[in-house]
Amino acid sequence: MTTLAHPRRTLDEARAQFVGGRRYLGACSVGLASADTLAAMRADQQNWAEGTCSPAAFDAGIARTRDAYGRLVNVAPDRIAIGSHVSAMVSVLAAGVPDGAEVLCVAGDFSSMVFPFMVLERRGVRVRHVPVEALADSITADTYLVAFSLVQSASGRVADVAAIVAAAASTGTFTLCDTTQAAGAMPVDASLFDATVCHAYKWLCAPRGAAFLTLGVDYQRTLVPIQANWYAGDDVWASCYGPEMRLAADARAFDVSPAWPVWVGAEPAIDLFASLDLAEVHAHNTALGDTLCDGLGLPRAGQAIVTWPDASAHDLAALTAHGITASGRAGRARVAFHLWNDERDVADVLAALGHRLR
Repeated sequence: MTTLAHPRRTLDEARAQFVGGRRYLGACSVGLASADTLAAMRADQQNWAEGTCSPAAFDAGIARTRDAYGRLVNVAPDRIAIGSHVSAMVSVLAAGVPDGAEVLCVAGDFSSMVFPFMVLERRGVRVRHVPVEALADSITADTYLVAFSLVQSASGRVADVAAIVAAAASTGTFTLCDTTQAAGAMPVDASLFDATVCHAYKWLCAPRGAAFLTLGVDYQRTLVPIQANWYAGDDVWASCYGPEMRLAADARAFDVSPAWPVWVGAEPAIDLFASLDLAEVHAHNTALGDTLCDGLGLPRAGQAIVTWPDASAHDLAALTAHGITASGRAGRARVAFHLWNDERDVADVLAALGHRLR
C-alpha cells in the first residue's frame, strides 16, 4: 500500500503521552488514555455543551482515523469498515458461512471469535476447536473459514501466521484474524488475511467502542452487509432515508453508524500508534515480559503478556495489594507490558510475589 509520508514518533515521545503507566500492567484489558485523546474528548464535550457541534463535522476525523488504521495494519482505507465491537462484526461474517460448512476455531479463544459461529450450529454449521499450535495442521479442504486471534487473550500465545495462511491458501479456506491483542503492541499486516477484526480500546488506547473490520475484495463478495445503515451509504448524508438504497461499493458498506465522541478520542490514539515503529514497541514489551519470566523461573516466551497458574487468585490479590494493576483469566494471573512500562514494573511484580514461583 502506497501512502503519503507521515511524521514518525519515538518511544520516548509516545511515553510522554501517558501519565498513569507506573505499575499499570493491564493493557491486555484496557489501554490508557493519552494526553491528546483526553484533550480531544474534552474539547468535543465542551462543543456539545455549548451547542457548537455538528454531526457532519465528525466525518473528516473518522476518515483520518480510517486512514491511520490502514497505515498501522498495511491495508488501503477502502478495505476498512468501522464498527463498535468485535462480536458484532464477527456476527456479520458468520452470517455469510454456508449451511453445513466447517469453521475452525481455537480452543479457549475469546468468545467473541467463537460464539457467533457456534450459534449457527442450528443450521448445520460445524464448528471445530483445536489448540492454537495445531491450527495450521487442522485446516482441511472441508474448512470454509479458519477464525483465530493473533494473540490469545488468556495466555498471550502468538499464532503461527505464516503456517496458518499457507495452509489456508492450499485448501481455499478463508482466514479471519482478531488482532485486538496484537495491534499497537506488535507489527500487524492485515493484508495477509481475508478479514481481520480489532477492538482498539486495549493496546491501541482508544475509547471503548471504536473497532475496525478489514475485508479482502474476494471475501467481501461472499458477504451481505446485514447491518446496513445510513453511514454505509455511498453518499452518507444522502442515505438518511429509504426506500432507495445505494451502499458503498467498498468495505464501507459494512460501516456501523459511529458513536461520535468515541471516534473523537480514537483519532489521536490510532494516529499515535500508526506513527511508531511497532517492531521497536514489540521488542520493548517482550523484553520486559522475558525479564519477568526470568525472575519468576518461567520459560521465556517472547510475549508482552505473561501468565502463570493462579487458580486461587492469591497472586493476583498480592499484586493488587502492592498497587499493581493486573488481571486474572482462565485460572491464571496475567500481566501485560506496554510502552509505558519499564524495568521498575518488573521489579514491583517480583517484590509483590516474593519470587514464589521459583
